[in-house]
Amino acid sequence: MLAYNSDSYRAAVGPSIILALILAGGLSAQPGTPAEPVRVLNGTIDMSIHDGRLRPAIGVENIELLHANREHPETADRYGWTYNHAPMLAYWNGKFYLEYLSNPFGEHTPPGQTLVTTSADGRNWDPPKQVFPTYLLEQAATAMMHQRMGFYVAPGGRLLVLAFYGRAPNPFGPGGIGRVVREAYKDGSYGPIYFIRYNTHAGWNESNTSFPFYRKSEDKGFIAACDALLADKLKTMQWWEEDRSTDGFYTVTGLQAPSVFHRKDGTAVVLWKASWSALYSDEGKSWSKPVKSPSIITDGAKVWGQKTKDGKYAIVYNPANDGTHRWPLAIATSEDGIVFDHMLAVHAEVTPRRYIGRAKDFGSQYMRGISEGNGDPPGTDMWLTYSGNKEDIWISRIPVPVRYKIEGPVNDSFDKVQVGGKIPDWNIYRPRWAPVSIAAFPSAKNKSLQLEDKDPFDYAKAVRVFAESKSAHIVFKVYARQASGRLEVEVLDAGGHRPVRVVFGEGGVALKAAAWQRIEIDADTASGKYDLSIDGKVVSRQAAFAEAVSTIERLSFRTGEYRTKPDRASDRYAGGDLPNPGESAPLVVFNIDEVTIR
Repeated sequence: MLAYNSDSYRAAVGPSIILALILAGGLSAQPGTPAEPVRVLNGTIDMSIHDGRLRPAIGVENIELLHANREHPETADRYGWTYNHAPMLAYWNGKFYLEYLSNPFGEHTPPGQTLVTTSADGRNWDPPKQVFPTYLLEQAATAMMHQRMGFYVAPGGRLLVLAFYGRAPNPFGPGGIGRVVREAYKDGSYGPIYFIRYNTHAGWNESNTSFPFYRKSEDKGFIAACDALLADKLKTMQWWEEDRSTDGFYTVTGLQAPSVFHRKDGTAVVLWKASWSALYSDEGKSWSKPVKSPSIITDGAKVWGQKTKDGKYAIVYNPANDGTHRWPLAIATSEDGIVFDHMLAVHAEVTPRRYIGRAKDFGSQYMRGISEGNGDPPGTDMWLTYSGNKEDIWISRIPVPVRYKIEGPVNDSFDKVQVGGKIPDWNIYRPRWAPVSIAAFPSAKNKSLQLEDKDPFDYAKAVRVFAESKSAHIVFKVYARQASGRLEVEVLDAGGHRPVRVVFGEGGVALKAAAWQRIEIDADTASGKYDLSIDGKVVSRQAAFAEAVSTIERLSFRTGEYRTKPDRASDRYAGGDLPNPGESAPLVVFNIDEVTIR
């Protein structure tokens, strides 16, 4: 018998027969059927380390667009709130739109509000705007916000922004008030706020809520856009968790945070939290029975799936069954949306959490890309947004096709890269206070890679993957703008082991300030040793590897010490705020140029 996920099977029986067998459960032993809608191969990680020993997806740029700050709110959201979470993403009218919810201190702790920030290129973001304010309840209490859906691009092209008001500490079901909606206009303003659906089973309706029902709008186009959304079962299925009504509005209940994508054969796949998945064929009206996908090892964080612009598929999640320690953020890819392989790291850094708060889990989590129908940005990149420690908001630009190998030598001078532009084949970790960019230094024609850092708790990082080999001759130039500061340079293997570790400054190898210096590293895995030279002078000959490896394939630059904390034993409620969490450190700047690897 032919396997369902084989091309020969599809050709023999055709998609319509396959679909009938899927819905009937006749292919229950195969991936891609109701018994196992998706399968992830080689999806295990080393839980003792932040990157899980995963290779990085090449060229990913991780950008922090909101750095929470209670002491200096003008540098963040202007409110000083330090619980920021559940971001959503859309692309409309030539801009990225990113929505997130915010509380002063912790999860399900009122008051709550929802903000939106926009960007023309996905890499540089405008200050966030409040789009759904705090909501007053009886006896001077305030509501909180909780939502699994943020945007809807209607058939007529209008953009609706949505959120949900609930009662703390449990916004769901009887605790919920209702879902609100307003329109985003092309001039950057927003229309009036309306309720689009009430939690009527909890007693809420137009007579006892603060905003009118959407049908009271005088804008017929807006009403039509809301009607289209209410009729779209693939979109409104995201609402069940807060609503939990039994009026028949929802076709599937009991599961959280659905993500939907369509396979090439027309079948749609839904991925929920906690490894649940299902299939359907008629846009959300009929479902296979939801099942746990045993190969998706995860916990209470979200799972994201989508089709990528190369015609393939990707799923992204935290591949660890640890709900309070959510790292790394990993991606697996597929040819057919059924069997996923080559799990790689998207975001493998876990910065210290600066502010204590209720249920502030560690790590990069609750990721969301652009849902089907919610816009198509230029280029082939895949975009993901997520929160860091439920505190800061990040976005990742993932080059497509997703790769993990490089062939041939490296010869990067950066001169042809636009100042502030994308850096091809480099993995960039760019906190708000530790940016990494291409700079016109030493001149507009002779550019360089610039790492800045004024973050006392984080660092700037740039990684270049090179062809996997048993030995490498690595050359680069470095310019330290100051006498202080720390630059760690490492050579790594496929699993993130760090055999070559060189520290410049702060107790390590001294660098001249305000001068270009040429660094050479000759590393050999057979002998387990390396040579280090500066400006042609040998600084260390035949130094022993810090750990044994069989091959090497990465060069890393980092403006801070390697970290292992928090680890899986870290208590999310232990301790309090970090010392002076809103204050910056003295700025240090390093420039890197003429990177060659043979």
